[in-house]
Amino acid sequence: MKPKGTKDKSEEPAFATNRKARHHYDILETFEAGLELKGTEIKAIRQRRANLDGSFARIDGGELFLYNMHISPYEQGGYHNVEPTRPRRLLMHRRQIDRIAGQLTQKRLTIVALKLYPVHGLAKVEIALARGKRVFEKRDRIRSEELNREIRRTMRSRQQR
Repeated sequence: MKPKGTKDKSEEPAFATNRKARHHYDILETFEAGLELKGTEIKAIRQRRANLDGSFARIDGGELFLYNMHISPYEQGGYHNVEPTRPRRLLMHRRQIDRIAGQLTQKRLTIVALKLYPVHGLAKVEIALARGKRVFEKRDRIRSEELNREIRRTMRSRQQR
């Protein structure tokens, strides 16, 4: 039972989502990571000026960095604004980073950013270990969805008779 006045992650609206990630990748495991921001980036994020399309994470020197995440400059920021697509450090426990690193080398996976959302006034990123889908897998999924949609249509039409 959750305390009165607290919200679930699902109730709070996301600042940004990466919709294409679930189409291009098979999501195997998800993690929550903090985001190290500079200057006025959090203000721009709260204005929904962030974009996760094409963003991915990489482990460099034992630390996890998020690349290609675009945060538009805050309009009133002036000289406090930073480069929009700079690499941003993700904040996770050492054991989690080591575990992810082990899985990346063994299984040829990648780390993809899925969602940017608020938690207690902070910006958190949902990242996922993912395996890239091949073109025929995407076609098979689309074909099966169309087949299921057609089956539901025929079932509805028969029930209405």
